[in-house]
Amino acid sequence: MNQLKLFIDLIRLKKPIGFMLLFWPCAWGLTLAYNFSSSLKDYFFYLTLFFLGSILMRSAGCIVNDILDREFDAKVYRTKNRPIASGKVSVKIAILYVLILCILALLVLLNFNFLTIILALCSMPLAFTYPLMKRFTYWPQLFLGVTFNYGLILGWTATKGHIDFAPIIFYIGAIFWTLGYDTIYGYQDIKDDEIIGLKSTSIKFKGKARQFLFLCYLFLSVFLILGGYYMKFNSIYFLLLFLPLIHLFFYQIKIFDLNNSSSCLKAFKSNNIFGLIVFLQILIVKIL
Repeated sequence: MNQLKLFIDLIRLKKPIGFMLLFWPCAWGLTLAYNFSSSLKDYFFYLTLFFLGSILMRSAGCIVNDILDREFDAKVYRTKNRPIASGKVSVKIAILYVLILCILALLVLLNFNFLTIILALCSMPLAFTYPLMKRFTYWPQLFLGVTFNYGLILGWTATKGHIDFAPIIFYIGAIFWTLGYDTIYGYQDIKDDEIIGLKSTSIKFKGKARQFLFLCYLFLSVFLILGGYYMKFNSIYFLLLFLPLIHLFFYQIKIFDLNNSSSCLKAFKSNNIFGLIVFLQILIVKIL
């Protein structure tokens, strides 16, 4: 029973925000591509697969992150009690968990078409090398954005069977979204990170945090608008677009306080709401 609790802690199952932020881009891409005049059976089938895949891959990613960062985590107040950093779970057992999760994720992946399978497998090196980026560059959040939003492309190819310019536009926008929200997340550990020598956009822009977030979300907004035009969405899409943008600019940035870790976490978690709103926005426009 104790091992089960440690496993749950290891994969952050009690913190669903991680796999939801991985899932929403997949849902966006699938919804953008799907033909809703056909049966909805395949749509919900693929949506379920992406949800399961997001949980499995996020869980595997968390463990890989904890293996690579175990020495750093032990020195950071927020992470020092993580199962691997605290020595409660050995690296060998952790690697075994990763292998099991990856096998399960592969079983989910095999339900998709050939192109989607190949593209997903090509993203694996990105997913498992992200934790190393904070050692070498102040832009690990950018690398995370490229990795975390890759599902948007996969969502599109899962139903279309080919890559188009449309998902790439939304994908670029989503990268700026991640660049913003993970910068917010990084402020929780900024003091410890600076002491132990880790790098991040949180550190790089700590004197101009709000300005940086504003720019990230401004670029996100531009690409959401461009994507809507490319998809030839009607005016409903652009009217509904005000809702997620109001959330970002008039709620999230407003409540964010880089000197208050609780405020940072609250602002970060609110991105789940943003992801849901954009998903519903695309879904409504596609159905109408």
